[in-house]
Amino acid sequence: MADDTSRERKVRGRKIRSGRKRKEGRKAKKELARKASQARERNGDSPLEDPEEVVPEPFVETDAVASLRSRITGWLEADQPVHLIGPTGSGKTALALSAAAERGRPVVWLNGDDAVDTAALVGDHAGGERYKENDQFVGGVSKKTEIVRERWVDNPLSVAVREGATLVYNEFSRSDPAAHNVLLSVFEEGVLERPGKRGEDRTIEVHPEFRAIVTSNDVEYAGVHDQQDALLDRFVGVRLDYYDAETEREIVRAHVDLSDEAVDTIVDTTRALRDELDVVVGTRAAITAAKGLAVFDGQGDEGVDDDLLVEVFTDVLAPKVAGEDAADVEALRSSIAGVC
Repeated sequence: MADDTSRERKVRGRKIRSGRKRKEGRKAKKELARKASQARERNGDSPLEDPEEVVPEPFVETDAVASLRSRITGWLEADQPVHLIGPTGSGKTALALSAAAERGRPVVWLNGDDAVDTAALVGDHAGGERYKENDQFVGGVSKKTEIVRERWVDNPLSVAVREGATLVYNEFSRSDPAAHNVLLSVFEEGVLERPGKRGEDRTIEVHPEFRAIVTSNDVEYAGVHDQQDALLDRFVGVRLDYYDAETEREIVRAHVDLSDEAVDTIVDTTRALRDELDVVVGTRAAITAAKGLAVFDGQGDEGVDDDLLVEVFTDVLAPKVAGEDAADVEALRSSIAGVC
């Protein structure tokens, strides 16, 4: 009897140990899932975004804005990737996001820079998965299993072409042209090749609803790369310039609570500086100047002081002056004062 009881305890003990091992195995799997999630974030696997959530707030829609957006969405409907080209601060990004949202399809966002390579676009191996299971449920038998496999993480372009999303590739021309070779087969053959991926999964068939909008500054801007003609030939280019005065006023009003007189002064000064200065004076500069004026001069209800206007615009545009010589800023201030 004593022997049976002892045997029972041993069996029960093996069951307890076996249960513990299974828990450890499950814990290991959860830890791998957590690490995979972190790896996905590190490697830029952009989630699909709801089109209603990507439109910038506030977004001003005048006739001029609606007309441009209609051109973009028309080309997208014709299954043509669109390249928005224009000076900084002209509203390219906001317009691209608005056009993407208009399609009603999920949106995938990508921001270009020199660090973007092919892997950053299509995906890469994000480390291996390894875990062990030790099953000792049956007395005297030990079963050990080790699973090792590589984990592939898809990045924005792969996600967009597979799901039929609208890819908004901001600052496209700041990325190395070599990274964009994969786009040739996407636009021409409807297939995305994923270098580094093996077997049948090496390619993704492009979803029929996939579309792309890319934005670029003019070629003379610093940090801009000339892209290959073979790729540019597959885009349609929509040239953007700064909006008309009334649209710029509406944009400034949407961002800052100022009197109409103050807004008119800010926009008129911005447009005059744009014509006179060698630095870029975009609509973004007008918004920033308006925010400064709202802080330093209350609500601007009693007119705008010229000296304050000069100081505000000098602060806004000073970062654009090359070098760190104080004389450069003083020269900028004098030019702004002359315009004001």
